[in-house]
Amino acid sequence: MKLTQRPRRNRKTEAIRNMVAETDLRVDQLVLPLFLVEGKNEKQAIQSMPGIFRMSPDMILGEVEKAVGLGVKTFDLFPALPESKKDTYGKESLNPNGLVPTTLKMIRDKFPDVTLITDVALDPYSSDGHDGIVKNGKILNDETVEVLAQMSLVHALAGADIISPSDMMDGRVGAIREALDEDGFTDVGILSYSVKYASIFYGPFREALDSAPKFGDKKTYQMDFRNTREALREIEQDEFEGADMVMVKPALSYLDVIAKVKAHTTLPVAAYNVSGEYGLIKAGAKAGIIDETRAMVETLYSIRRAGADIIFTYFALPMAEWLRQQK
Repeated sequence: MKLTQRPRRNRKTEAIRNMVAETDLRVDQLVLPLFLVEGKNEKQAIQSMPGIFRMSPDMILGEVEKAVGLGVKTFDLFPALPESKKDTYGKESLNPNGLVPTTLKMIRDKFPDVTLITDVALDPYSSDGHDGIVKNGKILNDETVEVLAQMSLVHALAGADIISPSDMMDGRVGAIREALDEDGFTDVGILSYSVKYASIFYGPFREALDSAPKFGDKKTYQMDFRNTREALREIEQDEFEGADMVMVKPALSYLDVIAKVKAHTTLPVAAYNVSGEYGLIKAGAKAGIIDETRAMVETLYSIRRAGADIIFTYFALPMAEWLRQQK
């Protein structure tokens, strides 16, 4: 064949493939979610998320130390609370001596240079299992936003670098920014879950936090998976209200949305490789259908290729190990 173009020449050896690779992934782009429980020396397995645990603050310190040793230096904290500390208004979320503020202070004291992100939403604290205050079967927007702003102040005071509202209430980014600025926390960032879809892939996460809604679903505040233009509207609103970074969640079923958001904003774009996505790879590997490591690598590179600058993933530590081995 007389061909002037033979693309396979650029795939001939591993060295050439590496030289012309279009997508890079660095360990400092990975964020490790951490699940917290009260007590001491507690490490509780999560059935649907093999290899992931709920840990008490003292045990979390060991996990952070391990991660830092692998180059992972950014963490997102999620509390799992007993039912006795939950109510309709999520009052425990404002406790300055609660699980999240206490853990923040402990990590900050031992690891002053790590980046600490806190999730801001009411579902871990709500007896209704919703991200907002419930009244007569409806999730109240404005009343919820007031609590989220106060919660953000509690986290900032305890040492959070970045506040990450995941609730999808309208106007919460602006309210949080105003509250932080008025209290002098002008350097605390906001990473907004701007584009969070109502997804089946959150199941294992809700087991981890025991935060599934006690009635109905979250479709009146989380986005409809059929929509993408709506995602851009959410991004524009959060930019206007003062977000420093934006999030698309989940990741794998929404790679097209990540790409559109990346093209639409100049802000850093995060994507959350969620619990169901993690669980599917783990289950597939256990069943002998796929190789876990190769599936992990391909998955995270696909999220990066779509345009994510930051990736929240339960694979953060094994991916960090893999990246180290490639050097």
